[in-house]
Amino acid sequence: MAPPIEWTYEPSVIVGVAAMTLAYCLGWRRARGPGQPHPPGYGRLALFAGAMLCVLAALISPVDSLADSFLSIHMVQHLLLLDLFPILVILSLTKGILRPVTRRVTVIERKVGLLAHPWFALFAYIVVMIVWHIPHFYDMALQHPDVHVLEHICFSTAGFLYWWHLLSPIRGRMHLDGMSPVMYMVITKLTVGMLGVALTFAPSSFYGWYQHQVHYWGMSAQIDQSIAGLVMALEQSIVMGIAIAYLFARALDESEREAQRAERFGQGLADPVAERQPLNSDAAAVDNQAEGVPALARRAGEQSL
Repeated sequence: MAPPIEWTYEPSVIVGVAAMTLAYCLGWRRARGPGQPHPPGYGRLALFAGAMLCVLAALISPVDSLADSFLSIHMVQHLLLLDLFPILVILSLTKGILRPVTRRVTVIERKVGLLAHPWFALFAYIVVMIVWHIPHFYDMALQHPDVHVLEHICFSTAGFLYWWHLLSPIRGRMHLDGMSPVMYMVITKLTVGMLGVALTFAPSSFYGWYQHQVHYWGMSAQIDQSIAGLVMALEQSIVMGIAIAYLFARALDESEREAQRAERFGQGLADPVAERQPLNSDAAAVDNQAEGVPALARRAGEQSL
């Protein structure tokens, strides 16, 4: 027996996506205006479009309706909101696009103190994932639409905070340096990945909601839970691998740019020193010649007198 395939078309989601798209397009266009340094390309626009597609896939497409029947589909929905949506949004941003709000971001970061620290974001990411997968809270979210909305907001917020410290185009006051980004990711992804492993190899289903749903395609609640745990563990591993590779490539690029900048500025400082002697000698010769003219005139005047 196959499950029904339904689109939800939630008005609040459609309006929210439309508002975010309009705001981003205005910022993207402004950052491409005349005289703007480093204008964003169409690739940034494509990344933002991908982020909006993730939201629509999670909350409008049949993924949302099937999540009520399959824990594995519900897991896909959560990972779209927790990882893919925040990653694509942050990668679509540049300093030029954020310029009108950059100062506000800095002020907010200063006011919230430790809440803006990367390790708080790490803690929030892990806690959100663990708490919302406790059977009582998981079933409550499925039974009450308002709690389900709160769950989605928690996932998106925790994901955005977590990935902001890794991918933000704005260098924060408490940024990650050296090997910190790798430790930051490994701690988080291994912890959440272990949760996925626990779901995969659990001998029975944890969630009463799915135990009492119609078992489409002959899939039991325990098998569905094992698939969900496998999806979580694999997604965490794949995302961690790609993100570490991206951060490593970005670090190499930044290091190369700094070396080029240092070399360029070093030459700019060294050249005047190297050229000072010939320049000064030439200038001295010119000055001597210039000084010789009035000296000759002065002597000629004295002789005439």
